[in-house]
Amino acid sequence: MKLLDKIGREFSGYNILESGKRLFDRRPLQCSLYVTDRCNLDCAYCTEYDNSRPHPNLEDLKKWIRKIRELGTMRIALVGGEPLVHPNIVEIVRYCRELGFATSLTTNGFLLTRELVAQLEDAGLQVMQISVDRMTPSPITKKSFKTILPKLDYFRDSKISLHITGVICADTLPEAQAVLETGLSRGIPTEVRLVHADPLNRFRVDRGPREELERFIDSMIERKRRGEKIHTSEAILNYQRSLLRGEHVEWTCMAGYKLFFVSAQGKFWICSMVHTDKHIMDVTLDDLYANYRKKSCQDGCGVYCAVSASLLVQKPVRVLGREILARARRVPSLLSPSLGPGINDSTAARITNPDGTREVNGSTDSGPTADNGVTLREGV
Repeated sequence: MKLLDKIGREFSGYNILESGKRLFDRRPLQCSLYVTDRCNLDCAYCTEYDNSRPHPNLEDLKKWIRKIRELGTMRIALVGGEPLVHPNIVEIVRYCRELGFATSLTTNGFLLTRELVAQLEDAGLQVMQISVDRMTPSPITKKSFKTILPKLDYFRDSKISLHITGVICADTLPEAQAVLETGLSRGIPTEVRLVHADPLNRFRVDRGPREELERFIDSMIERKRRGEKIHTSEAILNYQRSLLRGEHVEWTCMAGYKLFFVSAQGKFWICSMVHTDKHIMDVTLDDLYANYRKKSCQDGCGVYCAVSASLLVQKPVRVLGREILARARRVPSLLSPSLGPGINDSTAARITNPDGTREVNGSTDSGPTADNGVTLREGV
């Protein structure tokens, strides 16, 4: 890949002109669209899939996508379930790009093939997030990094910007470094997010010792400042550290306004955990703007995409400026040969934890309680 292309990828997703418009008008910045509820895996902790439900048909999805664009939405994130199980996923991506969306897709990576990556790139996909839980599978999760490591080579010369996301909690903490180092050693932007509780301090997993979690977050902040490819923003890392410390963070939730979700049944959701029965085709800009307010569920919120959008809108210069600066610090490393995605598996195998393990467990997100008029999704 040419040097200028590599540098351009460091700033992909930050269309400053378009993003700037969304900071000053009443139109949304991003929508996450569930293209299916179905998944090829059946991880025990997950409530984000339902294999009893059929895929939404392509024409319905296109109708909802047009509506999302008509609302002025700039970015669309294709999620699930597992988006790659939808038989028309390539055409869905192509249609989003034809309408002018900045387009991303989140996957567990198991269904990726070299041919599919090429097709998604040809359709115009710009960003792919691979979500992993462990280096190897466990009784509660099959989302293992080891399984998809050979597939990372498919992106060696791809125009798709790839990043890896994991979750940190008590179960993952002893091995979380392995996921982080494996991704970074291959030149892939990687993050490990803090698992969160709902506003009533209910955790579906043990969060782990606060001091150890805080040290891990601090290390990612420091490494990001040095120019390493820690994927998430410093604003979100600081926010997670404040959650650990029980510190109050002053912010106004923009979920349902600047960022919203659409279910695989076409329902408008405030965020991934706070749902309504209103159909997306009936949503107006006034409906969106009505969600511009502090919400009863925002204290302790761990829906990080909603927090990120909210902080960006409220403190654009600080949040966006620091992210651009962090990415600019990566540029010198692009001027000389690096390991990059082609690093061999034996190198990754040597990345172990002090106790010799190479496993990382558990992306398990609990959600906030619902405000009046909305309901929380029932666990599958």
